[in-house]
Amino acid sequence: MTAMERIAAWLGRVDGRARAGTDRGPAPEPETKSIGTVAGALVFTGQSDGIWSERSYQALARSGFLQNPVVYRSVRLIAETAAAIPILLYDGAQEIERHPLLDLLRRPNASTDGAGLIETLCGHLLLSGNAYLEAGLLDGQVRALHALRPDRIRVVEGADGWPQAYEYRVGSSVRRIGAEGEGERPGAILQVKLFHPLADVSGYPPLGAAQAALDLHNAASHWNRSLLENSARPSGALVYKPAGGNLAPEQFDRLKAELESGYVGAARAGRPMLLEGGLDWKAMALSPKDMDFIEAKNGAARDIALAFGVPPMLLAIPGDATYSNYAEANRALYRLTVLPLLNRLAGAIGDWLGGHFDLPRLTLKADLDRVDGLSAEREALWARVGGADFLTRGEKREAVGYSAEG
Repeated sequence: MTAMERIAAWLGRVDGRARAGTDRGPAPEPETKSIGTVAGALVFTGQSDGIWSERSYQALARSGFLQNPVVYRSVRLIAETAAAIPILLYDGAQEIERHPLLDLLRRPNASTDGAGLIETLCGHLLLSGNAYLEAGLLDGQVRALHALRPDRIRVVEGADGWPQAYEYRVGSSVRRIGAEGEGERPGAILQVKLFHPLADVSGYPPLGAAQAALDLHNAASHWNRSLLENSARPSGALVYKPAGGNLAPEQFDRLKAELESGYVGAARAGRPMLLEGGLDWKAMALSPKDMDFIEAKNGAARDIALAFGVPPMLLAIPGDATYSNYAEANRALYRLTVLPLLNRLAGAIGDWLGGHFDLPRLTLKADLDRVDGLSAEREALWARVGGADFLTRGEKREAVGYSAEG
């Protein structure tokens, strides 16, 4: 049994049947510390306080982003890094420096700037698997862009399974927005979703795949806090040493009731126990060293970082030496996580807004020349292209991402 399996068994497991089914399945019943009898002993087993998370967006956001430091830092690192990369507009292969679409992206609405919009959309994708962007239309023209919370949107499917409309609910108010626009223009709602193998109209978040690691990490932190608050006293057994026989049924029931009411649960852990004649306390819980407690918690943290695509080295998680240095791990974050996510968003937004502006050739791309984390790669590329004597000046410009003329 691995270290993570041992700690999961110690903290308490949820019945697998309660967690099977849909992403919004019923919450498992909270487990409590149980008391049993073994050969004249009252045995205390490990306890759980029902902190295992569901897979809804709100549940993952609360137990993950709002309570778990690894999830919080992973999402902020990816979203803020993506938002800091400038976006360029192209008409075919020609860069466009001035256009109303660029002004719209720099200031999407009165309360949000362009970086804030990209950061919000990335956060929604990482926590929900879906990101929704609404165009504020006035006289048929896009005047504003608003990111919509995924948990407030319900996709209405048509008879063919494709999205027919979107319902946006705030309290008791519901707005219904058609999925198709007028004529050949796209609709007012853009949905960007991550791949989900079992759903047609919704995406699957990275945090959903790391839910077991998230639960384990949160449970370990919760248990550590309970132990520290109660003098770190472990569970164990009350051993009865009868002088002339075992406890009478009435005595056993009374003792069990008093233990359950006064000593069961994390809030009561560590209370001093008053023992009557014939009872002796024997600690039975495994020590953190025996269970590789810290390593199991760090292993859960690495699994969370793996699901998000963040090198654990960047999160200061010990025990990971995949990359030789911090700069190499930083480049891996850009190449393997941030840029694919940003290019996915920029491509979808560019195609969608291009349809609204009646310019289907418009595309949005990340400006890699202004990414500090990739400067070493760009310098190496320029050196190789510059030393290629068989290329013309125009071919060299195209090889590094510029137009042939300039």
